[in-house]
Amino acid sequence: MRPLRVLVAKPGLDGHDRGAKVVAQALRDAGMEVIYTGLKRTPEAIVAEAVQEDVDVVGLSILSGAHALLCERVVRGLKAAGGDRVKVAVGGTIPQADIPSLLEAGAWAVFPMGTPLPAIIQVFERLGRSADRADAC
Repeated sequence: MRPLRVLVAKPGLDGHDRGAKVVAQALRDAGMEVIYTGLKRTPEAIVAEAVQEDVDVVGLSILSGAHALLCERVVRGLKAAGGDRVKVAVGGTIPQADIPSLLEAGAWAVFPMGTPLPAIIQVFERLGRSADRADAC
């Protein structure tokens, strides 16, 4: 069985990626194959990389407050590109009140600031095994 393949991406104009790099390293340490895109990626570029790299999960790190728009564009883009099996997880500066709308927009998991790394790893492992949203979270 191949390891879970994850693309960690920083969409938008955020210039701070320490959290994304910490999460990427933690997922690698847990045995996942992780690709980090770097800063200031467009949703279209993230979708193209996700499809090209045949990833199982896209992890979006967003601090700008544009999480709803960026998440929706990535989810919609994945569906349009035939990558609708790819699950999207969103983390960063996300108010608790926004979590339901992100899940409704197609995110499979949301990690607000302060989510412990073991909890993030556990959810990513479940995302890799689950075809059903209810089983993943």
